[in-house]
Amino acid sequence: MAISPQVFPPRKRRPSAGAFISPKVSDLKLVQSLLLLAQEISVLKPVQFLLKRNSSSIIRKSKLLVIIFEEFLRNTISSFPRSAVLCFEEIYIVLQRIKTLLEDCSNGSKMWLLMQNESFANSFHELTAELSTLLDICPLREFDLNEDVKELVVLIRKQFCQTKAFVDPTDENLRHDVLKLLDRIRREIVPDYSKLQEIFEKIGLRDSRSCRDEIEMLEDEIQNQICEKSKGEIIALIGLVRYAKCVLFGASTPRSNVQEQFPAMDMVFPVDFRCPITLELMRDPVVVSTGQTYDRISIGVWIDSGHNTCPKTGQTLAHTNLIPNTALKNLIALWCREQKVPFETADINDKINGVTVNKAALEAAKMTALFLINKLSVSQSNDTANRVVHELRMLAKTDSDSRACIAEAGAISSLVPFLGSENPDLQVNSVTTILNLSILEANKTRIMETDGALDGIIEVLRSGATWEAKGNAAATVFSLSAIRSYRKKLGRRARVIRGLVELAKAGPTSSKRDALVAILILAGERETVGRLVEGGVVEMAVEVMEESPEEAVTILSAVAKRGGAVSVARAPLAVRKLAQVLRGGTDITRENAAAALVSVCRRGGPETVTELAATPGIERAIWEMVGMGTMRARSKAATLLRVLRRWAAGMDGYRTIEYSTNITSSTTTLQS
Repeated sequence: MAISPQVFPPRKRRPSAGAFISPKVSDLKLVQSLLLLAQEISVLKPVQFLLKRNSSSIIRKSKLLVIIFEEFLRNTISSFPRSAVLCFEEIYIVLQRIKTLLEDCSNGSKMWLLMQNESFANSFHELTAELSTLLDICPLREFDLNEDVKELVVLIRKQFCQTKAFVDPTDENLRHDVLKLLDRIRREIVPDYSKLQEIFEKIGLRDSRSCRDEIEMLEDEIQNQICEKSKGEIIALIGLVRYAKCVLFGASTPRSNVQEQFPAMDMVFPVDFRCPITLELMRDPVVVSTGQTYDRISIGVWIDSGHNTCPKTGQTLAHTNLIPNTALKNLIALWCREQKVPFETADINDKINGVTVNKAALEAAKMTALFLINKLSVSQSNDTANRVVHELRMLAKTDSDSRACIAEAGAISSLVPFLGSENPDLQVNSVTTILNLSILEANKTRIMETDGALDGIIEVLRSGATWEAKGNAAATVFSLSAIRSYRKKLGRRARVIRGLVELAKAGPTSSKRDALVAILILAGERETVGRLVEGGVVEMAVEVMEESPEEAVTILSAVAKRGGAVSVARAPLAVRKLAQVLRGGTDITRENAAAALVSVCRRGGPETVTELAATPGIERAIWEMVGMGTMRARSKAATLLRVLRRWAAGMDGYRTIEYSTNITSSTTTLQS
C-alpha cells in the first residue's frame, strides 16, 4: 500500500530539511505515495494571512503534479528506470517539506510569520526551484505518456521556473510598522491606541482569545529556535501581544479548570526529578560534596538550619558549595515542556527559557503591569476585578521580570483586600497571583512586609472558599519559607500550623500535598517542632500515611530528629505504621521510616522497641536494607538491628529520656 504522510507522528520541534526521508518501497508504491502526498497538499487551503500568493501558487502546482502521477499509475508500469526512481524519491522529500511549510505558515504564530516574511517567501521559492530541477532531470520521455500529459509537463516546468521569491510589499510595510511599535516600547513610549488597534486588525488578532492563542504559539515557537537573537525577538513579540491584549480587548474571561499549583501538582513526577528532601519536582537541582542532588531551596534550608551532613547518605559534607546540575535541569525542563508543566527556577534571573530578556520585552511587561494595576484600582464590580486579577495571575506565571514588574507596580497591596472576597473565583485568583509573585526572591520580602498580606494568606489557608484557594495559600507558605527568617516567623503562627494540618487531613490530593510539603519545610527548624507537635502534626502524619506515605514518613522523621521523638513514639499506631512502611514502602520511604524509628526507639523507651519487634517480618526487612539500601539507609538499618538485639537480650538502656525542654510538655506561647 502507499505510504501516507499522516502516519508520521506529530512533531514537537520543527524538523530540519535533512530530517525527511523517502519510503523504501517498491517503484509502484513509491508513485502511489507521491500521488497521495500531492493530493494532500492540493486540498490544503492557502495561508489566510501572509504569503497568500506564495502558498496558493505552490498548492496549484501540486494539483498539476497529481495529474502526472495519476498518468503514471494508469500505465500500469511495475518498474521504472533507476534514474527516475531516484528523482521520485527526491520529489517525495521535497513534497514533504512543502506540506510541512504550509502547515507551519497556516497553524503557527502570525506575528512570527510576519517577522520572518521574507525568509518564508524564500523557502517557498527554494522548494519550487528544487521541484523544477527534479522535473528537468527526470527522464519522463522514457515513459509512454499521452500528448496532453507531455504538454502539461512542459507547462509545469515553465511555472516552476520563477526567477526570484515574491515578497508582498503590503506585508513588508506591516512588518515595519510592528518593528516601529517595538522600538517605541523599547524607548519607554506608550504605543498610540489607534495605531496599535490598526496593526492588530491587519494581523488578524481581533479579540482576547486570538491574542491568547497567539501568545501560546509564540511560546511554542521559542522551542523551535536555536539562535538566541531569534528567541529574544519572539519574547519581545510575546510582551507586545500581552500588552495589546489587555489594552485593546480588556481582561479576558478566565478559562475554566485553570490551576497553577506550586510546588505540588496533581501528577506523578519521575523519581529522579524529585528532591529527596521535599519529594517535589526540582526546579534548580544542585549537587553537594557527596555527589547527591537536591533542589537548591531545600538543601539551602537544610544547611541554613545548621546541618553539616548529606540528608540522603548521612556523610559529613566536605564543603557547602552547591554545584548546579545543568544536565539534570535540562532533562527536567524538557520533560516539563512535553507534559505542559510550567517550569522555571525560583532564582532571580533576567532570562526566559534561557534567553536574556531584551529591552522591548521588559518595557512591555512594565506597561502591561501598570495598565492592569490602574484598571484594578478603579474596578467597580467583583466580575471586573476578577478578570483583571486573572490577567495578573497569568502574567505573574510567565517569568521573573513580569513578577518584578507586577510587584513594583504595587500589585501586592492591591490584591490584599481581595483575599477576603466572598467571590470564590476572585479569592483564588488573588491568592494564586501572590503565590506566583512569591517565586521571585525579592517579592518574598515585599509580601512579608506588606500590611495585611500575610494575615490574608493565613485566613485563606484557614477558611478559604475553595480547596484550590487553600492549597495555593499553603503553597505560598512553602514559597515564603525558603527564607529562614520568614520560615521561623511562619512557624510561630499557630493559625498557620492549624491551617496546614486541617488541609492535610481533609483536602483533596493536590491541596493535601501542598500542605504536607509546607509542614515539612517548617519542620526544618528545631524551635518550630514543638509547635508542630502541639498543633497535631504527628497525629495528622500518622492518619494520612497510607494515602501520602512519602510525605508523612518524611515529616515524622524530621520531627523525631529535632526533638519530637517521644511524641512520635506516644502517638497511636505511629510505630506500627512506620514498621509497615519499612516492610513494604518505596526505597526513599523505607529509608526515612528507618531514620524515624531509630530516633523513636532511642527516646521512646522499651515499650516502643517492644511494639516494633512485634511487627511480623520486621527483622528481615531491616536485613534487606542493610544489604541493599543507600549508605544512610544501611546505617539506620544497622542501628535498628542493634536496638532489637539489645532488647531481645534483655539489656537495659531504652528508658525514656526526659528533657527540661520535653516537647510534649512545651509551654511555648503560640502567636495567634
